[in-house]
Amino acid sequence: MKMLKNMGYKGETEIKRSSLQELEAEKPNKPLPTASATNTTKKRLSWKKVVANRANKDQYVSAKELLAKKQEESTEVFVHKVVDMRGPQVRVLTNLENLNAEEKAREEDVPMPELQHTLRLFLDLAELDIQKIDRDLRNERDTAISLNQEKERLAMEVARQKQHLDSLEDIMSVLDRLGEENVMGTLTLESLAKGFGDLQKRYADDYKICNLSCIACSFALPLFIRMFQGWDPLRNPSHGLNVVSSWKHLLHGEGEREQYLDIFDNTMSPYTQLVSEVVVPAVRIAGVNTWQAKDPEPMLHFLDDASAYAILSPWKKVFDSASWEQLMHRFIVPKLQLVLQDFQVNPANQRLDQFNWVMSWAFAIPIHLMVDMMEKFFFTKWLQVLYHWLCSNPNFEEVLNWYKGWKELIPEELHANESIRYQLNCGLDMMNQAVEGMEVIQHGLKENISYLRVLEQRKFEAQQKAAAAQANLGGPAHMDGIGNEMSLKDVIEAHAQQHGLLFRPKPGRMHNGHLIYGFGNVSIVVDSLNQKVYAQTEESWSLVSLGRLLDMHNSSLTRRR
Repeated sequence: MKMLKNMGYKGETEIKRSSLQELEAEKPNKPLPTASATNTTKKRLSWKKVVANRANKDQYVSAKELLAKKQEESTEVFVHKVVDMRGPQVRVLTNLENLNAEEKAREEDVPMPELQHTLRLFLDLAELDIQKIDRDLRNERDTAISLNQEKERLAMEVARQKQHLDSLEDIMSVLDRLGEENVMGTLTLESLAKGFGDLQKRYADDYKICNLSCIACSFALPLFIRMFQGWDPLRNPSHGLNVVSSWKHLLHGEGEREQYLDIFDNTMSPYTQLVSEVVVPAVRIAGVNTWQAKDPEPMLHFLDDASAYAILSPWKKVFDSASWEQLMHRFIVPKLQLVLQDFQVNPANQRLDQFNWVMSWAFAIPIHLMVDMMEKFFFTKWLQVLYHWLCSNPNFEEVLNWYKGWKELIPEELHANESIRYQLNCGLDMMNQAVEGMEVIQHGLKENISYLRVLEQRKFEAQQKAAAAQANLGGPAHMDGIGNEMSLKDVIEAHAQQHGLLFRPKPGRMHNGHLIYGFGNVSIVVDSLNQKVYAQTEESWSLVSLGRLLDMHNSSLTRRR
């Protein structure tokens, strides 16, 4: 279309030039030009002048400058050629902006409108070509960038696949070696655990993807069957316990847990399969042939916290509350106390398995037994660790997160208890003291100091009485046991007197065979045999300390006001 347009305008110009020459030849020679000739001459002179002026003012724009200008003006448009067929000749346009430019030029008496139109067309087409080339170049650059990224991704994938193949070769070599040992009869559980433990540590992802736990179970199962052959779980309940436990992470996988053991589940893990095929048959045989329900102790010794809870917890609704409490107090609570005694509170490397075992019983065990156990065997350690941590200039944000974490681990049944909340608040008070720059006071220190002061006072009074008796009677003084060692009731009475409170018995009122006393506005029970003090709350009776008794009395006064 460019060539047709250019040729069209060129032909039209040549025809007009030849016609003008013929007319000039036919004109007679006249001495003076006419007015029309004068006008024509002026037009020619003006055209030459304009052309000369324009020639002197020609400006050249590079492609880079043109693209920058178009980018500033945001005029880059995807333009197509437009064919104008309204006149006697076909015209080619690049946009509709200059559709009537030629007619306007004629109306304004602009010289040579056709030539200017052709030049403008060449200019527009050149601009379009430059923009198209720039656009194509940018597209090619984007494509090159995308291809480079894809190349890098494929290279990484090749490296990953090569690493995966190398890992599989190492795994196959270990499995072949273990298979040879198995055929030769030299394979042991120790070497087997070492081999698969090394594979799990080095190739954790491949260990799961290749399901190596099932392969490990297939190797270990005959060895475990041989180990537990002839085993009586009632006589030797802990036989092989450590060995089976050590295989749990190899057959379960890290972080995986099973809430219950279902030997009829076809999708059970390799560890469950191992237990169901090695341990459960011996327990079933012993339970049917040897164990007597009237003597449950041997079977209870065999059962741990988790399995015992699964078996016993559904029976809570069957027993009356007194019988159930007696069962828990006799057989379960002592075992949980031993677990908490061995439990270590370590902020640097905390293991929570033992604590979680105990907390799983919070629903089954009566609340006062759980609270007593928590105060005696957990919170004493917990508060002591917190005290030493706060005295070592710690990061308080870490301490706060540690406190929140422990608070979330305690079940709601225990959170609702006032004594548990008091223990948590003691820890929070120590944290506030450390944050405010105050001296951190260890929990229970005030009560111990008060006890020692009262004890010294009683000893001094006893010595005075003995000296007076010796002076009056002229014989040796004998200090009775009360003067030499205070009973728990004496300590509570002295603590009440020190704070101006009344401590008196409430005749006719008993709880669990103990007389109820009034410590100010709080009803308490003194268990002198076990050296414990229980206070009555809105919920039940809870184990309390001397400082807690004073707080409960003050709280009751606040509520009354």
